[in-house]
Amino acid sequence: MKIGILGAGQLARMIALAGYPLGLDFIVLDPSPDACAGKLAEQLIGEYDDETLLAQLAEISDVVTYEFENVPAQVAKFLNDRTHVYPPPKALQVGQDRLVEKSFFRDLGIPTPEFSVINSLEDLQSAVAGLGFPAILKTRRMGYDGKGQVLIKPETDLAEAWESVRGYDCILEAFVPFQREVSIIAARSVSGEVKFYPLSENRHKGGILRVAECKAGDPLQAQAEVYVSKLLIALDYVGVIALELFDVNGKLLANEFAPRVHNSGHWTIEGAETSQFENHLRAIMDWSLGSTAAVGKAAMVNFIGGLPKAEDALAIPDIHVHWYGKDPRKGRKVAHATVRSINDNRYRNALVELERLAQQTDDS
Repeated sequence: MKIGILGAGQLARMIALAGYPLGLDFIVLDPSPDACAGKLAEQLIGEYDDETLLAQLAEISDVVTYEFENVPAQVAKFLNDRTHVYPPPKALQVGQDRLVEKSFFRDLGIPTPEFSVINSLEDLQSAVAGLGFPAILKTRRMGYDGKGQVLIKPETDLAEAWESVRGYDCILEAFVPFQREVSIIAARSVSGEVKFYPLSENRHKGGILRVAECKAGDPLQAQAEVYVSKLLIALDYVGVIALELFDVNGKLLANEFAPRVHNSGHWTIEGAETSQFENHLRAIMDWSLGSTAAVGKAAMVNFIGGLPKAEDALAIPDIHVHWYGKDPRKGRKVAHATVRSINDNRYRNALVELERLAQQTDDS
């Protein structure tokens, strides 16, 4: 069986690495000739809307998936007319537009921060007066890792803020005084089997995820499962999904969802019985899903911009490194490492050392 993947970055790479032991083959489509997953799979080099290449991908692939949510929805529809595409195109349509996404959450009874539609400077001025400070101006499309976002404070020049995003449809979102950011990752198969991973507690800097820590037994697990289940059903979802949430005094508010495998679930490679990548493949192939139970204590730390020496990382006990084969570049995710241990003290000490190492090489 051959799996086609739109995109050939590190997520596609990790999907392929999870799939080869299962007897699966892969072909990726990406415009970059040096995309890191292209070193592990056959690659079609070209734009995502090249219908000749898309038709070729559909003909070769038994199933097509994608590694990022900014794949044009019409591309997924084009492929879906020719082969199976999972997650379904509807998930892309909803997830690509923050206004559509937030409204979708509300329609499903999933609470969100307050927000307003922004189409002009006058809209922004009026919305700020209603929502108060601080607030976050976000482009409706194409934002990730903190991009396309402007923090609005009392001293912010609103005209300058609007000019920085002019030409984009936007929303203004009330700033949430959250205690922590968490995410839940779930998998749903073609037949409707569903599995949930333990909550991840996430720490960001500059809008980029730095640390994701498994929180097995978290008291908010059930609440998160209810919300992500509503998404799975409403979207008739197939594959792995990640729902990002704010914890506000024990009440979860939805931030956004990612219709794909997710950075906050990288700890599952070593820290769960079945990784998110393997379960994504099982789901889209309609195979039985694997156990999502945590194995000891686990966390993931990203390396942003620069890489440590492999021997320095491996000198830390209970560490597993994942180099992506990407050239270091400011603000770029170039690798991650997971720490996993059944001993709490060993785990805590290793995580502290790993975070310190990541900070030394951080070029974000």
